[in-house]
Amino acid sequence: MYAVIKTGGKQYKVAAGERLKVEKLVGDVGSKVVIDKVLMIADGENTTIGAPLVAGAKVNATVLSHGRGDKVMIFKFRRRKHYRKTQGHRQSYTEILIDDVNGKGAVAANPVVAAKPAAAAKPTKAPAVKKAKAV
Repeated sequence: MYAVIKTGGKQYKVAAGERLKVEKLVGDVGSKVVIDKVLMIADGENTTIGAPLVAGAKVNATVLSHGRGDKVMIFKFRRRKHYRKTQGHRQSYTEILIDDVNGKGAVAANPVVAAKPAAAAKPTKAPAVKKAKAV
């Protein structure tokens, strides 16, 4: 039995017992995480495809560790313009262990905890509207 889940803007094919590095999730090492964005579940010959998600399906996982990936160097260069710029980046990740893949209507071990990205988007202000002067 395996499932296709979505977390961190990416899709992963997971099965019970697999270790997986995903975008950073909120949760301490050893805590349980429930991923409820399940796109597909396959159990032998039976395959359930969501539209876009499979209703009631959940994947239970345990957080093994947090870390940062290898450094990626960004190098920008314009010939004959005396311009070059170097920048590095290391992406944060969370390593998880897939405990089990539940089908429709399954009750999660800890339904309160949900997988959420570490950084939440900041609310944006609406642009100010200038009033035109009457002539």
